[in-house]
Amino acid sequence: MDHLGEWAALGTAALWSGSYLAFTVAVRRIGADNVNRLRLLLALGILATAHLVVYGVVVPTAVEGARWVWLGLSGVIGFTLADAFLFRALYHLGPHRTSIVTALIPVSSAFLAWVTMGEGLSGMQLLGVAITVSAVVLIVTARPSLGEEDASRDPKLGVLFALGTVVAQSLRYVLCVKGMSGGFPVLSTNVMQILAATVAAWVLALLGGRWRSTFEALRDRPAAAATAAGAVVGPVLGVTLSLVALSTSRVGVASTLMALTPVFLLPLSALAFGERITWRSVAGTALAVSGVAILWLS
Repeated sequence: MDHLGEWAALGTAALWSGSYLAFTVAVRRIGADNVNRLRLLLALGILATAHLVVYGVVVPTAVEGARWVWLGLSGVIGFTLADAFLFRALYHLGPHRTSIVTALIPVSSAFLAWVTMGEGLSGMQLLGVAITVSAVVLIVTARPSLGEEDASRDPKLGVLFALGTVVAQSLRYVLCVKGMSGGFPVLSTNVMQILAATVAAWVLALLGGRWRSTFEALRDRPAAAATAAGAVVGPVLGVTLSLVALSTSRVGVASTLMALTPVFLLPLSALAFGERITWRSVAGTALAVSGVAILWLS
């Protein structure tokens, strides 16, 4: 199929937009930790079943130890830690502003690639970094819209959590590239990452005595439905498509198309949560996408 990677990247952005909305609903009802543990458990069940159908085993078995280490670390950092930050950012900032801050992930990834692999940045790429950072500042310094005004929410804290997501996801990308080297299958990669993340999240819950409250949260049916929807369109479909995009298209093109999530979220957040579409939100969204495009396509 022509342009498979590009279509997969565009689909990834759309799916991640849906997961942001679903998880925002769930987090505001049952809390970030409960949502994180439940959606990991559900995502693992779906992915393991798919892996059984495709490869005849629930999880990859004939895999060298080094690959398990790279992908295991990638999963723990990218799905346990990063998403724990992400869900808290969604609570405090809402989906659109959170997505703008996480547009810094390509910037952070480029910086890590420079530090770890010696990949320097050109003048145009540095311009892309500056534009993306400016977009984030423009958006996060705006006053909360009517749909976000709540005494329990702290936008400044939300920005810190979103920045934590940026750093952790950038580390995940670097580790994932190492773990997928040699043409390792996308589905197996996703299963191994989600398995490691799920084990880490639930071991921490068991040690902290919080596992029971997580299952009790399922009594909130709207939250349970939103968590299930977010798990399917995010960690399952979205992440799988993103790996297809990265493995079949140029990284720059795929990353730019996947960075369109804030564009999708601009009208969707207004419809779902009453967030106002202002000149700052439109300009910030356009700048963020433009900055990422310049960074990756230069």
